[in-house]
Amino acid sequence: MTIKAAVIGASFAKAAYLPALKTIADVEIVAVSSARMESAQNAADSFGVPHAYDDWRVMLDNHDLDLVGIATPTIYHAPMALAALERGAHVICEKPMAMNTDEARHMLEKAESLKRVHLIGHELRFNPNRRKIRQLIAEGAIGQVRHVNIVNISGTWGDPASRPAGDWWSLEDQGGGRLGANGSHQIDLLRFWLGDVGAVSGQIATMVAQRQDKSTGEAWTATADDQTSFTLEMQNGALASVFLSGAARHNIGNSTMIFGSEGTIKLADADEKLLVARAGEDFADMSETDANANMPGIGKGIWNVSFVGLITEATAAIREARATQAGATFADGVQCQMVMDAVRQSSQERRWIQL
Repeated sequence: MTIKAAVIGASFAKAAYLPALKTIADVEIVAVSSARMESAQNAADSFGVPHAYDDWRVMLDNHDLDLVGIATPTIYHAPMALAALERGAHVICEKPMAMNTDEARHMLEKAESLKRVHLIGHELRFNPNRRKIRQLIAEGAIGQVRHVNIVNISGTWGDPASRPAGDWWSLEDQGGGRLGANGSHQIDLLRFWLGDVGAVSGQIATMVAQRQDKSTGEAWTATADDQTSFTLEMQNGALASVFLSGAARHNIGNSTMIFGSEGTIKLADADEKLLVARAGEDFADMSETDANANMPGIGKGIWNVSFVGLITEATAAIREARATQAGATFADGVQCQMVMDAVRQSSQERRWIQL
């Protein structure tokens, strides 16, 4: 079976979707679309894709597609996913899944009713170190998990002149902000490791609202959060504290620490070493490597490499006419969206939110 695929969006698509699709036998990448024809054509030319569009609706109308990847601003996820599903395609949708839980539920209901394969772009579920963490916790290697501490700090938005005017990641009405950009990944991994969330307390803030275009100096205002912190009370009793900031002036990176009754797990993106210690013992390196890291054409970094695993599972499920056996489905996306909505509600109302 040859799977005919297309991608909406040409930025992360060019970095991750298209290279990963190229690694799968019997996948024909039919088309790429982007809001700017120049971007779509550039991505198409780079990967030998025959068709480029600046209108995703025209692309869906012109081709009989088996798989559609959606890598666009969040505000477009629901309408694009629903249209692709209705036209017979299976869908991989980037995170955050939608603008709110209602949209996410509609996407899930449509995909399920039409019996389509559906995945969210939480590719780190396919990263060997993060899968190893899940295994260690399940096996009781560190006992009962008591609390988790995750910190992600970058200078991405710290300089007022670091982003172009109208950058969608900085606009709340486009679905931008650190909560969706990075918080969704953290929430999904916490659910992957520990199960569902019971209650949420959080705060979101825009620390650097007044900005200048990095090229023209034009003044503009950011409305999306560039700093987010929240605490999750997991249903299994563990507490998880997450602090995310793009408003720093130096990149500190991502650090995850998981504390159990019998030991500790540490993982930092600076070296991607998975360190594990039982009570009274020194930390041991239990890092695992990703076999896809050395594949030709795949960019460096865990995001690009892990995406190969996501694409492999999606295309296998389509060929075998089965549900996915790994990865975050639209059902997981709904649960993640509920938590993000609860963080926003908690920030506004200054209280814990029960899920």
